[in-house]
Amino acid sequence: MDRKLFGSAMVKYFSGLLLMGLLLFLPAGSFAFWQGWLLLGILFVPMFFAGLVMMVKCPELLRKRLNLREQQDEQKQVVALSGLLFLVCFVLAGLNFRFGWLPLPRSVVFASAGLFVLAYLLYAEVLRENAYLSRTIEVQENQRVIDTGLYGIVRHPMYAVTVLLFLSMPLVLGSLLSFAAMLFYLPLIVRRILGEEAVLEQGLEGYADYKKRVKYRLLPGVW
Repeated sequence: MDRKLFGSAMVKYFSGLLLMGLLLFLPAGSFAFWQGWLLLGILFVPMFFAGLVMMVKCPELLRKRLNLREQQDEQKQVVALSGLLFLVCFVLAGLNFRFGWLPLPRSVVFASAGLFVLAYLLYAEVLRENAYLSRTIEVQENQRVIDTGLYGIVRHPMYAVTVLLFLSMPLVLGSLLSFAAMLFYLPLIVRRILGEEAVLEQGLEGYADYKKRVKYRLLPGVW
């Protein structure tokens, strides 16, 4: 086992857990914010075990997923705006719990939690299908076009699943206001996809033909 990679993964894991907990429970003013605990559970428990599996079976993919250093200024802006959007979403959810603004019924919260878990499973399938997935836009050495499985349906299944994950998060937190804020993620992901496709079409052999075979980027029949 790569101890350096393991240490880096654990630091980022627990840092993310601590930061998200602070963003949720400080605005809520109480640890009784049960929706916050629910989201932390369905997000970080599977993430921990998935990370262990990746550490053992495909450490190089884990290393790529830990890399957040974008090279393009435009994509750096997209990442920064996405981070700001999450901060607003979590803080609004905590305040929503504290002051009782537009609370969502438990049935919606639990249904959204089920949707989140389903999206998480689809995310794991995307990672299984594509070993080239990093968190930065780049063309890697010896990279080839993946056109099977979910990649045979849309060109960016990872982003499609990510949208589902991110839009279900505020509903798990029981906050309609946070959901409204998270809708601003849609233009950000469109911007990122267009930038990524420009890089792939220029640097990845066969990607232009793949675009002709698989017409839709994110949602079949829509875009």
